[in-house]
Amino acid sequence: MLVALVILLTAIVIAVPTTRKLGLGSVLGYLVAGVAIGPAGLGLLRNTNTIADISELGVVMLLFLIGLEVRPHRLWIMRKSVFGLGFAQMAGSSALIAGLAHTIGEPWPTSAALGMGFSLSSTAIVLPMLSERNLLPSPAGRDGFSILLFQDLAFVPMVALIGLLNPDVPVLARITWQIPWTSVLRGLGVIAAILVGGIYLVPHLVRLLGGARSPEIFTATSLLIVVGTASLAAWAGLSMSLGAFLAGVIMSDSEFRHELHADIKPFEGLLLGFFFISVGMSADLHLFVAIPRLIILGTLAVLLTKISVLFVIGLLKRRDAGVALRLAIAIPQGSEFSFVLFAAARTAGVLSQAHAATATLMIALSMMLSPPLFAASERFLVPKLIKKKPRPNAPLPTEHDHAPVIICGFGRMGQVVGRVLRMHRISYLALDEDMTQLEMVRRFGIKIFYGNPTREDVLRAAGAAQAKLLVVALDDPDAALQVVDLAGRHFPHLKLLVRVRNRRHAHLMMDRAVEGIVRETFHSALELTRLTLNALGVPPEESARTVSLFAEHDARTLDESHTFYRDEERLIANTKESAEELRALFEADKPQ
Repeated sequence: MLVALVILLTAIVIAVPTTRKLGLGSVLGYLVAGVAIGPAGLGLLRNTNTIADISELGVVMLLFLIGLEVRPHRLWIMRKSVFGLGFAQMAGSSALIAGLAHTIGEPWPTSAALGMGFSLSSTAIVLPMLSERNLLPSPAGRDGFSILLFQDLAFVPMVALIGLLNPDVPVLARITWQIPWTSVLRGLGVIAAILVGGIYLVPHLVRLLGGARSPEIFTATSLLIVVGTASLAAWAGLSMSLGAFLAGVIMSDSEFRHELHADIKPFEGLLLGFFFISVGMSADLHLFVAIPRLIILGTLAVLLTKISVLFVIGLLKRRDAGVALRLAIAIPQGSEFSFVLFAAARTAGVLSQAHAATATLMIALSMMLSPPLFAASERFLVPKLIKKKPRPNAPLPTEHDHAPVIICGFGRMGQVVGRVLRMHRISYLALDEDMTQLEMVRRFGIKIFYGNPTREDVLRAAGAAQAKLLVVALDDPDAALQVVDLAGRHFPHLKLLVRVRNRRHAHLMMDRAVEGIVRETFHSALELTRLTLNALGVPPEESARTVSLFAEHDARTLDESHTFYRDEERLIANTKESAEELRALFEADKPQ
C-alpha cells in the first residue's frame, strides 16, 4: 500500500504542475497520470478497484462543500433552472444520441441506454474546472451547476428505467417487477432521514463535540457527517454525492459552516485527484488500439451532440453567444455515473459486454478531452464572443459577496462592535469558539459562526480574502497574536483593529506594525476614574482635563517604551521616571 501511495503521489507531483503550467488545468494532469501509471501505461499499478473505491470519496466531499455554499432559499430560487435546464439538456442529448446509435444499426433498447448514459456529465470534472477560473458564480457556472444537480437527482430513476428497456421481458412484468419499488421507498426514506437528522440531530452533536475544543475530534465529526450521509444514500441505491450535497445544504445555514469547510477541504482536494487518476487507470487502451476509428468517431459524435444541445439551450435562455458557448464546452463529457448506468444496463441484458466496454472507454476518453477543449475555448473563442460590459462606478453588493468586516471573538467587546455595525447597516461575520456564547448570541439573529480564527483555512472560508477589515477581539492574547501573524502572511490587504490585554500585549502588537490597538480596560478605567473624581467633589471640567492629561501621557510613554520593553531594568526605571513626570504635569496643570 505504501509503494502504491508513493507512486500515486509521484505521478501527481509530476503531471499536475505540468498541465497547469501549460494552461490545461489540473484535471487533465490527474487523468494523464492515471493513464501513465495504470495497466494500459507503465503498469506500475494494476488494481484500479482499490483506488476507485477510496477516490469516490473525493466526489462526495466536493458535493458536500458545494452544498455548504448553497443556502436552502437559494436552492429553492434555482428550482426553475435546475428542472428546466436540466430536463432540457438530458432529454435533448438522450434523444439525439439514441437516434444516432439507431441509425448505425443498434436496436432501440440499446440506443436508449446509450443515449441516457452519454447524456450525463461529470460533476467531478466540471466544477473544479470552472472553479479554477473563478467561473462558478458566472451565468455559465450557475447554469452548469443547475444541469449537474438535475442529473444527480435523475440518476436513480434512470437506473430504474434501464430495467424497462429489456425487450425479452413482457411489458406488464417489466412494470410490476423491474421497477424496484422497495428501493424507491427506501431512497425516499433515506432522503427524509438526512433532512431531519441534518436539521435536528447533527447541530446538537456538533455543538457538543465543538464545545470540547478538540480540533481532531471536530475534524473526525466533519468527516463522519460527510461519509455517513453518503453511505446512507448508497445503501438506499442513491448517488452518494446527492446525499452529501443534501447534508451540505442543510448545514449551510449553521454556525459551523466555515469550520466544516476548512476541515473537509484538504481531504476533498487530494481524494478528488485520486478519483481522476482512477478514471485514467481504467482506460482500456488495448480496446482503443483494436477499434480506434469507432472509439474516436463515437466520442466526437457524443461531444458535438451535447455541445450543440447545450449551446441551443444557452441561447434559448437569452444568454449571449459567449456565455452559451462556455456552458456548452464545459459539460459535454461523460460522467462517473455513466459507468454505473452502463453496468446496470449490461446486468439487465440491454447492453452486451462489448457495447458496455466500448461505451465505457468513450466516456473515459471524453473526460480526458474535456479539460484541454475547455481551456482552448476559454483562450481563443469565448473572449471574442462575450460582450464587454462597462463597469458601473459603484457596483451594488450581491448575496454572493462576503462581509466587509470579520470579527474574531464575539464576547463583550466584539458584541459592542457588532451591534454598532448593525445600526449602520454594515454587514459583518463573527467567528467564535465558545459554544455557550454562540448559542446565546444566535438567538438574537446575529450572524455568528463556530470557527477557530487562528487557522488560515477558517479565515479564508469566512471570506478574509475579500474582506476589508479584521477586528480581533479575542480574550486570549496568544490567540490574538496568532491571528495577526496569520493575517499578515496570508491576507496583507486587511486592515487590523486589535483588542490587547495589557502594555506588553500592546508592545507585541506594535512589533507587528499593528496601528489599530485598543487596550481592553483602558478607556473604561479612564471613565471610572473621571466618575470617581466627580464623586469626591472635583469639578467636572477639572476631572475631565485630568483624565485627558493622563491618557495623553500614558499613550506617549507606551510608544516611547516600545523600543526597550524587553529590558526589564530599563523598563522599571522608565516607569518611575514617567510617574515623576506625570506628577509634575499635574502640579503644573493646577489652577493658580
